[in-house]
Amino acid sequence: MSTRTRIALAAAAVLAVVAAAVFYVLGDDGPDGTPDGAENASDAGGADPDVEVETVVDDLGGAWGTAFLPDSGELLVTQVSGTLSLVDTDSGETAEIDGAPEVTTEGQGGLLDVAVDPEYPEEPWVYLTYSAEDDGGTTSTHVGRGQFDAEGGSLEDFEVVFTDEPETSDDHFGSVIAFDEDDHLIVTFGDRGSKEFDDHPSQDTSNTLGTTVRLERDGSVPDDNPFVDDDAVEDEIYTYGHRNVQGIAVQPGTGDIWLSEHGEQEGDSLRVIEGGQNHGWPVAHTGCEYGTDIPVGDDPFERDDVEDPLHHWECGSEAFPPAGTAFYEGEEFPSWDGDLLVAGLGQQYLARFTVDGTEVEEAEELLVDEGLRVRDVAVDPQDGAVFVVFDDEGAPLVELTADE
Repeated sequence: MSTRTRIALAAAAVLAVVAAAVFYVLGDDGPDGTPDGAENASDAGGADPDVEVETVVDDLGGAWGTAFLPDSGELLVTQVSGTLSLVDTDSGETAEIDGAPEVTTEGQGGLLDVAVDPEYPEEPWVYLTYSAEDDGGTTSTHVGRGQFDAEGGSLEDFEVVFTDEPETSDDHFGSVIAFDEDDHLIVTFGDRGSKEFDDHPSQDTSNTLGTTVRLERDGSVPDDNPFVDDDAVEDEIYTYGHRNVQGIAVQPGTGDIWLSEHGEQEGDSLRVIEGGQNHGWPVAHTGCEYGTDIPVGDDPFERDDVEDPLHHWECGSEAFPPAGTAFYEGEEFPSWDGDLLVAGLGQQYLARFTVDGTEVEEAEELLVDEGLRVRDVAVDPQDGAVFVVFDDEGAPLVELTADE
């Protein structure tokens, strides 16, 4: 078992305001409605627990995505360098998984997100998103899957199921992945950093840049996708008008799909998506052009043809920018039930948001004292402990539990 450093954090003492945002984000080039009702509300009642932080793995830095194996409680972790690891969260023992695809790590590219098939272990597929280069020197965000051999510690029969449009840019690959209520793949793709705001690929539905796509698990197009009968829109597209989404979570009880998205200068946001929507980038945005106070596009709250964010960091505020997200369910922190946990890159803390219908409010700043760029968060389905990975090289994997 690796050495574990215990740090007791009182929740009431971590509501400090971070003085300044860090204006760089791996995965970005800058700082980068749902119905009301009881089933769409977090449980904000009761006293918040003190939180204990324990180091599980001393060095798992440059991490990007996480996913639990539901039958064992082991945690899959991707690192942008191209390594896929399996972590025994009890012992801290870590093993590299063979069979991961070759990735391109130029710029903001690399091995990105990981997800486990909803029918695992009967269907032992593990899904990955990553950047890869073609023979012409352009790069694309890829979605692939392999069958996980737990005993052999490898991915077998790895196959690419979808590839985004190729670009020469090494910015804004996205990309995160989840399964909707019907077990379809929902995958986000970045806009590849285009600054052509008047003719932007995120508003051009003949390509999948700046979109979410909805796929069958083998990469084929579901018959009920929102644009399958529209010749002007790619069949795979579920929503468009996105900049660079780097967090996704499906809300328990509602099945609503929540995203965290990087803005331009500020303009970071939390969103809920439904098929067929235009989320506005860059024709409507709450951020500004970098280095200026000039808004990018219109105010989205003044336009009826684009979707408003549920929560945003507007131009002139301290940018957050958000990364991985997870809804909390579990016995470890009962007062957090239904809350949304959001990894903060620039602000370097894990944010806990209470959720009440479409009302979202930041309630707590966690891991402030670590001084690290928080990349992803995962909740152990067995006991509700929270696991967090960081962007920084040499950073640990940590576990959050209640300090009784």
